[in-house]
Amino acid sequence: MLIQNLIIYNFKPLYHILEELRLDLDFKITYVDNLVTLNEEIKNSSNYLVLINKKNTNIFNQFILINGQFNIYKLLEKINIEFLKIKYRGQSKKKINKYTLDLNSREIKINNTKLKLTEKEIDTINYLLKSKKPVGIEELQQKVWRYKSDMETHTVETHIYRLRKKFLNKFNDKNFILSKKDGYQID
Repeated sequence: MLIQNLIIYNFKPLYHILEELRLDLDFKITYVDNLVTLNEEIKNSSNYLVLINKKNTNIFNQFILINGQFNIYKLLEKINIEFLKIKYRGQSKKKINKYTLDLNSREIKINNTKLKLTEKEIDTINYLLKSKKPVGIEELQQKVWRYKSDMETHTVETHIYRLRKKFLNKFNDKNFILSKKDGYQID
């Protein structure tokens, strides 16, 4: 799991308050007081949120906090919501070789050609992508379909066959999911 990093820019009292609560927080807290250090922190973080008191158009993932009174619990709730939004945006699209998989719209595309996928097809593709080696039918049954290993079924083979057929018909690609000696694989 990626570490979430809250970068507090030029707001030291808030940093001290959150630092006291840090054991109860789901994110790392960093304080910076100049733009050079801020840019370095951003460059070294893949999952960050900048808490800032004035909008800066050169910074992505910023949460603007206006100086003044605030409820710390509401602030923490808003920070967590912002981290969820960042996570959601980051997970929505995946690059798979020449394709782009959009998890939100459940489509895979190349150039302007799109293919609609079912949730189970996306789950299968994601599981195969995570594995560096071929995945056997029993493992797919257990991990993707949640079937017991001793069940006699051809669900996996049928789904893989249909998914391959969709790729062949739409993209003329017969090698998206490869059959190996030990199972199925996406290179």
